[in-house]
Amino acid sequence: MTPDNSEPVGAPERRGPLRDGDRVQLTDPKGRHHTIILSAGKVFHTHRGHFAHDDLIGQPEGTVVSTSAGTAYLALRPLLSDFVLSMPRGAAVVYPKDAGQIIQYADIYPGARVVEAGVGSGALTMSLLRAVGDQGSLTSIERREDFADIARANVESFFGGHHPAWRLEIGDFADRIAEVTEPGTVDRIILDMLAPWENIEAAAGALAPGGVFLAYVATTTQLSRLAEDLREHGGFTEPQAWETLVRTWHLEGLAVRPDHRMIGHTGFLLTARRMAPGVEAPLRHRRPAKGSYPVEEEWTPEDLGERAVSDKKVRKVRRDAINSAPAVEEED
Repeated sequence: MTPDNSEPVGAPERRGPLRDGDRVQLTDPKGRHHTIILSAGKVFHTHRGHFAHDDLIGQPEGTVVSTSAGTAYLALRPLLSDFVLSMPRGAAVVYPKDAGQIIQYADIYPGARVVEAGVGSGALTMSLLRAVGDQGSLTSIERREDFADIARANVESFFGGHHPAWRLEIGDFADRIAEVTEPGTVDRIILDMLAPWENIEAAAGALAPGGVFLAYVATTTQLSRLAEDLREHGGFTEPQAWETLVRTWHLEGLAVRPDHRMIGHTGFLLTARRMAPGVEAPLRHRRPAKGSYPVEEEWTPEDLGERAVSDKKVRKVRRDAINSAPAVEEED
């Protein structure tokens, strides 16, 4: 479908009847999800029977289709939160509950100039692009080219093509930030990496006065180190940190109670604001003693209890993501 230039990128693909090439989420009677890409002439097979993709093409969202065995499936386009949890991934994703907090507490607004580092599989990138809009700018910096390829494929698959506000760069944040932005011009910086404290000085140079620095970290050790180094730098306001837990509820007649499972700890968020040039943040009345935490020279995912992603898996995810993304024409 040719995008309507009068509408934001991705909007036309989110409304109207289901079309050939659309990604559709099918929900069975037990609430289990299956994600398919509609293709004329193809057939969806399951142990509960089958049905033709043509039975859905041209139908409105919210249509129910039955298999040859009589099992009903509800068909809807996946929401962004659904897409993120089902898309190909090489690195761990920023979960929807954290992405929503990042958009709100980093104050990502239409037209904002944002830089993110540590792109992973592109989960947070999609939320940031929606928030900055077509007239904003998001520069994403990723160290690993294979992760960048996965992220690019996922983002273009979700938006139906290239997003005009997005620029994806390969390399280290500290090395590339000065090359891709002018000093003091970035409104928001989002870091999702093992050692964000190593990039405080680079972030300070890029941020405009009053700009927001936000970091996503997995452990209390990282959180403590980052907070202390921000205070030591002196060019940021007192850091604030929190985590979000999501508990769903069981709703069945009068049996209304919390579900037995919940989305617990995924990561910590920390924010601070950039001070004006030459102005240092006021000293805290109470400061913890120096040396209250161990100093690690080099951090690895294994140090933080994360399972390393094998190169073989990344190659497979990269191939699958690229194959499922729409073809994007090169700009002249």
